[in-house]
Amino acid sequence: MRYFFHIAYQGQYYSGWQRQPEVKSVQEVLENTLYKILKIPTTIFGCGRTDAQVHASQYFFHADIEKEFDFDLLYRLNKALPVTIAIYDIIKMEGKPHARFDAVHREYDYFIHTYKDPFLSNQSSLYLYPNLDFQKMSEAAKLLLKYKDFRAFCTHPDKNEHTICNVTAAGIFVNAKGDRIRFNISSNRFLGKMIRILIGKLLKIGNGELSIDEFEYHLITLELPKILRPAHPIGLYLSKVNYPYLNLPPRTDFLTPSQSADWILI
Repeated sequence: MRYFFHIAYQGQYYSGWQRQPEVKSVQEVLENTLYKILKIPTTIFGCGRTDAQVHASQYFFHADIEKEFDFDLLYRLNKALPVTIAIYDIIKMEGKPHARFDAVHREYDYFIHTYKDPFLSNQSSLYLYPNLDFQKMSEAAKLLLKYKDFRAFCTHPDKNEHTICNVTAAGIFVNAKGDRIRFNISSNRFLGKMIRILIGKLLKIGNGELSIDEFEYHLITLELPKILRPAHPIGLYLSKVNYPYLNLPPRTDFLTPSQSADWILI
């Protein structure tokens, strides 16, 4: 039987989702935990690859489990997993749906704070920019809806079959004090480090180091900028994944935009 697992994880202690030699990944921890409980090797397939230290407040993976289990697998997994990984739901699926290839919508949030706060250091990215121009940042973010090819905002564009992304939402939100910022973006797919590169450019615009016209130039011409400097990974969350047959609300509420009345769309 194929099962979908609805999970969330804090990414700061992992070298990303994907299993890699000699480093700890979220996939490796989950596969090892499933093996301990089920007593058989179980390969899992995630809905996407998050970078090292990137969080996921909603994530799905699927696994094929040959023998039906007669115990509470959800309980046992959560008991055995570290506190940085939580399993919310285990869903038996009909047929062979794929957690990665069937996803039709992915949403990310990137959180920034502009003052030092030890309680935000692992959940939000610190940039000591007290006078960011939020209006210009918002203007630039809205341009992302006009274009489809994001070749200029990818670390290795030629490694992709194509660089087309259907961005359906992109916005800058600010709290009432103006010292915390949230960038939200939705698309059917994203390129390698695309969101962090875009954040880096938006911060330069807000700080007066880059004009909106210069930013749009690369969207129009697809010419790679001379410097591609991604924003810090801490602060980036994969926050929503939808399927044609599955659309669950995120379970975690820490930093969740919809839970906070403080965020103001610019």
